[in-house]
Amino acid sequence: MAADALSIIPGAVLRNLSDKLYEKRKNAALEIEGIVKQLATFGEHEKISAVISLLTNDFTYSPQANHRKQGGLIGLAAVTVGLTSEAAQHLEQIVPPVLTSFLDQDSRVRYYACEALYNIAKVVRGDFIIYFNKIFDALCKLSADSDANVQSAAHLLDKLVKDIVTESDQFSIEEFIPLLRERMNVLNPYVRQFLVGWITVLDSVPDIDMLGFLPDFLDGLFNMLSDSSHEIRQQADAALSEFLQEIKNSPINEFVKLGGEQLVPYYADILGAVLPCISDEEEKIRVVARETNEELRAIKADPAEGFDIGAILSIAKRELNSEHEATRIEALHWFFTLLDRYCAEFLAYLNDIFDPLLNALSDPSDAVVLLVLEVHARIAEESHHFHHLVSYLIRTFHNNHFVLEKRGALIVRRLCVLLGAEKVYREFSTILESEVDLDFASVMVQVLNLILLTSTELGELRSPLKKSLVDSCGKDLFQSLYASWRHSPMATISLCLLAQAYNHASCVIQSLGEEDINVNFLVQLDKLIRLLETPVFAYLRLQLLEPGKHTWLLKTLYGLLMLLPQQSAAFKILRTRLKTVPFSENLKRTSSANPYSQILQVTEDGNRNQDMQNYSAINFPFLLQQFENMQLQHRNHLKDQLQSRKSASTLTLSQEIQRYEEAHSSSLSEINRPPSRTSKGIL
Repeated sequence: MAADALSIIPGAVLRNLSDKLYEKRKNAALEIEGIVKQLATFGEHEKISAVISLLTNDFTYSPQANHRKQGGLIGLAAVTVGLTSEAAQHLEQIVPPVLTSFLDQDSRVRYYACEALYNIAKVVRGDFIIYFNKIFDALCKLSADSDANVQSAAHLLDKLVKDIVTESDQFSIEEFIPLLRERMNVLNPYVRQFLVGWITVLDSVPDIDMLGFLPDFLDGLFNMLSDSSHEIRQQADAALSEFLQEIKNSPINEFVKLGGEQLVPYYADILGAVLPCISDEEEKIRVVARETNEELRAIKADPAEGFDIGAILSIAKRELNSEHEATRIEALHWFFTLLDRYCAEFLAYLNDIFDPLLNALSDPSDAVVLLVLEVHARIAEESHHFHHLVSYLIRTFHNNHFVLEKRGALIVRRLCVLLGAEKVYREFSTILESEVDLDFASVMVQVLNLILLTSTELGELRSPLKKSLVDSCGKDLFQSLYASWRHSPMATISLCLLAQAYNHASCVIQSLGEEDINVNFLVQLDKLIRLLETPVFAYLRLQLLEPGKHTWLLKTLYGLLMLLPQQSAAFKILRTRLKTVPFSENLKRTSSANPYSQILQVTEDGNRNQDMQNYSAINFPFLLQQFENMQLQHRNHLKDQLQSRKSASTLTLSQEIQRYEEAHSSSLSEINRPPSRTSKGIL
């Protein structure tokens, strides 16, 4: 066959076909075009096949670069032009060698391959479609070619191919979509531009239903929204906006219904692309991402039908570490949604996500922390998880006092709303009762006590505590809190005042020693005195209208007054309040007219003093002994701390003395050392 071809095409033409001079190559191509045209006229297709084989084997596949990039490719294009309308029957011979040339290491070969295929495509137009997937694959690679000239040539070829596809009725979108889907996760910016361009073009063709295949490439489009290139983000955003507009105008009014069952396997991939885009700098991208996220969250898919809850949770867990608050919030919404709908399946993955959720409680955003608490509250409906949660919070507060100071009240109050104040406070108290770090236990109890006395969310907890002496539930709650409140004298006194256990409060005050009344104690006492003027303690102030019935309350308040420095604001506040107490006639006044001595002169009828009623319901002597034992531990702990500091100070002083003596000894040695010959000579 090669011999036949050589007899058809003169040797001079073949030599000129790969000549360095462009004019010679051009003339040779025109001669081949004319020869092929004449052969086609007479139906000599076997000879034409022989010519194509010669050009392919001797030129296109030649080891010589000039033969490949000039002779073969130009010759094949010339053959196609010569065949005109009859070229279709020879495309199986013509197109494959050109496609192979796209992979050539020589950039000039790749360039001429683009040029040759461009000329071939112009001739065959629609007949070209049967090779579309292979040509698309080649163009996808060439769009990211290292040579700028090759990129430009590929771009021109790409435009022509798009024109051919849009006017063809033979293009198969079903065969093309798998190819597109495989390439949607490519990160190269040139390839991404190439892909978005094709999606946009195909979507513009009325006879091609790209919307029906949206699930196949949607996640890839969303990934492009986070591309570093502004142009790519804009192109992806424009494509998504167009699809969303089509969705709104279509009979299907919900985005997630569009893909039906086809969309289920891609939920996690789509979500992984959507969540970061919620915090994108571009407003349009944020809007599209939020809309899609909401539509995805409205899904009620069945895990038995391929809905991968683990994959969704993995994406949400990853985005908890996002630097953007909006993304972290949406990730938490997904946690809550999945937990609410698929509780059993969610809990199966709890070991993987529980720690990240606990760590999220230290998030700098209040909004994030509140959402994390909602998720934890839902998980903590099981007692084991609830104990784990409270234990972790206590450990976090212990290790990070900043979190306790800035977030402690927020976290505790929200947990009380979500899980019930009594349940939360009982658990805190149980754990803190055995806390080995006594200093932290005291601080933590003081924080919990302040929240108890000030937060509106804990009103439901204060109510039963006020009935501790007359109600079994209140009694049990009081004793539960007392177990850890005894870490702090002022918290214990506050709890007693709230529970109207004034007799015991007075006993606690009387039990305090010199070591207990320190700066921290006075600060806490100052806070309590001011809290006594708030609505929470309105009932206590009203009880002062009947001093004969509440003598232990008076004794408690006067006891607190005696502990305050007289020049302090708290002293003046409490003294002013006590001056308003209307002492009744049945209180026998002493000659000194001292209010404190007046309240000690109680009447013989003990039944009239309500402070003493129902005390038998609670073993207060035992509680007082527990309180004193705990305070003894705190005193010993304080002594140990002081001793350690003293030892450290003494050690430091000893070291200084030792260094001084060594230096002094060294100086004396220098003085007593015999002079050297040099120094003797000088002297």
